[in-house]
Amino acid sequence: MENPLVPSESTSQSFDVVLIGAGIMSATLGTLIKQLEPGWSIGLFENLDQAGLESSSPWNNAGTGHSALCELNYTAPAADGSVDPAKAIGINEQYQVSRQFFSHMVKNKQVGDPASFINPLPHMSFVIGEDNAKYLKTRYEALKPQTLFNEIEHTEDLDTIKSWTPLVAQGRDGSVPVAASRVISGTDVDFGSLTRQMTQSLSTDGVEVNFGHRVTGLKRDSAGWNLDVRNNVTKAKRSVKAKFVFVGAGGGALGLLQKAGIDEIKGFGGFPVSGQFLRCTDDAIIDQHHAKVYGQASVGAPPMSVPHLDTRFVDGKRSLMFGPYAGFSTNFLKTSSLLDLPLSIRPHNILPMLAVGKDNLDLTTYLIKEVLKSRSKKDDALREYLPEAVGENWELITAGQRVQVIKKDAKKGGVLQFGTEVITSEDGTISGLLGASPGASTATPIMIGLLGRCFPKQFASWESKLKEIIPSYGVKLNENPSLYAEVRAETDKVLKLS
Repeated sequence: MENPLVPSESTSQSFDVVLIGAGIMSATLGTLIKQLEPGWSIGLFENLDQAGLESSSPWNNAGTGHSALCELNYTAPAADGSVDPAKAIGINEQYQVSRQFFSHMVKNKQVGDPASFINPLPHMSFVIGEDNAKYLKTRYEALKPQTLFNEIEHTEDLDTIKSWTPLVAQGRDGSVPVAASRVISGTDVDFGSLTRQMTQSLSTDGVEVNFGHRVTGLKRDSAGWNLDVRNNVTKAKRSVKAKFVFVGAGGGALGLLQKAGIDEIKGFGGFPVSGQFLRCTDDAIIDQHHAKVYGQASVGAPPMSVPHLDTRFVDGKRSLMFGPYAGFSTNFLKTSSLLDLPLSIRPHNILPMLAVGKDNLDLTTYLIKEVLKSRSKKDDALREYLPEAVGENWELITAGQRVQVIKKDAKKGGVLQFGTEVITSEDGTISGLLGASPGASTATPIMIGLLGRCFPKQFASWESKLKEIIPSYGVKLNENPSLYAEVRAETDKVLKLS
């Protein structure tokens, strides 16, 4: 591949497939297409100078291995206090598909040493207070019988919690009820590293990778799509043709799909949420914590703001961070313009956006409080999970932007959605991904689903190959314990997780 710091020069004028954005979604889709249709020509255009720098970067990504093992927002209690495990099971099923895809790429040398992007790491939920402890016990009892969660452990004993994660327990008042659940077989994924390796492999496999190139326009014609592309350094402009376009541009996807003018984007808007993390700078502290520890979100907080004390492996180095602290900024990408939000308003989405504003005053209040929160208040929040934390050992860093989906709703006028939304034109020639969580960890099943919608004629002939790539393809592992055990053993071996 070209030097990642120098924008490469486009050479081809037309492609079967164009991928906009070099994040984990585009890398996954490109890799799948190359496996299924090796003869198709693919062009990738990325505005930045390297792959995986926006939402796929571990410092910008609120979650780095979402599998619902510890994230409590996937198992919210019902009014009667019961817990339905269905959503958590669904997220875990999706992540199992991604794990199998990772394993396939390792075996086929499309990526390097698994430790460069995935590492074993316990996932743990931790709550404070009697009512919260009761909820966590109910959650544990709902998940424990499920095949995908049968390794979950639970305790309300502070000494046991200390043996699981010392920093969380040290200095804690033993008179206050606490509870924790843990799955020791969780993982941490550096999606930035994974994305760069996949993009490198695509380049080696004949995909034309263009960094430093911004797609500024999309227009349909009888043969597909015309894309206006600008070189960020030379300012040279060119027109590129594509039969199929995937818009995997993160927060930039909404604007590009609006420029494409497809009917399916009408009524959609975006609500940007920014954030910050505290990152530990003391290796002695970092070495004492080895887990992802998730708590409960504040009242009115978006799901991506669930507090977590996270061990992360970034570019091969072990790190520790806490957060996120949510905020508000009108840009849709970390590197884009503050005009993104106002420029995204259209006649077809203004009513849904106003309705969401009216119905989410608690979120607005929460974000205002977060923006005004002082550094000392941020340190206080850290000490709820790390009682003996010293603020000077932690630096405040800016996280990535998340653009939550706003969509029209027949009853409310508009709703704010915290998941992901795949937008596909009626003819299947263009598709894009909006939203955030659970995002990167479920990229593989999301992209397989996209292929089914956009290429229905070819898809049936691809299924045998998909079965080779994903041995459990078409099967729910939670309902097939023996197959799960087989798949899990194989992926653990290949990914060096056991």
